[in-house]
Amino acid sequence: MDLTVIDAALVAKLLLLLLIGMGPKIALVPFLEMTHKLDAKTKVATGRKMVLTALITALILFVTGALLMRLLHITGGAVAVAGGIVLALLALKMAAGPTEKPSEDLGLPVDPDKIAVFPLAVPYLLNPVGMTVLIIASDEVVSIASAALVVGLILIVAALDYLVFTNIDALAKRMKPASLVVSEVVFGILLTAVAVQLFVSGLGRLGIISATGAH
Repeated sequence: MDLTVIDAALVAKLLLLLLIGMGPKIALVPFLEMTHKLDAKTKVATGRKMVLTALITALILFVTGALLMRLLHITGGAVAVAGGIVLALLALKMAAGPTEKPSEDLGLPVDPDKIAVFPLAVPYLLNPVGMTVLIIASDEVVSIASAALVVGLILIVAALDYLVFTNIDALAKRMKPASLVVSEVVFGILLTAVAVQLFVSGLGRLGIISATGAH
């Protein structure tokens, strides 16, 4: 990720990565499953807290990522490899389709405030791709303009998340359960490919394999 030259290609690449890493798709099905017995007002409050938590976490990661890498003596390659491994675990679970019942169906109480933070905000909304991108971007920012670009894109994606999850009931009425399951499986497979690419890119950064095509 080269932030020295800001152009349309860089903006498009960053926006795409942040939509994968912080956009609504991965969190959508878990959110619907975990909140389906809550009333509309509580769902909106849960969605609002989830988005706010993910946004604050993302900004903190971007601000402190480079410092954390130096303090822990880790490289961008190591971050990418770790992100790829964790994302693969999450993606494979999505690709396998729904196999677990929501906790409320098992008779367990659901605390909207708690699930809004974990697991909905992290690791579903702000997932390993987002965390990896933000930490690496933090280390590679070279100017105020590049920092402003990343922050601006974070805010744009968070605004989209807010729009989706505070209007979730209206959206859910337009979604067919079968199509949601199919899209979840397909997206899980695509995310597995992203995880593999992230892992390969990290190995390239570490010099373990040829970096050709590992960008």
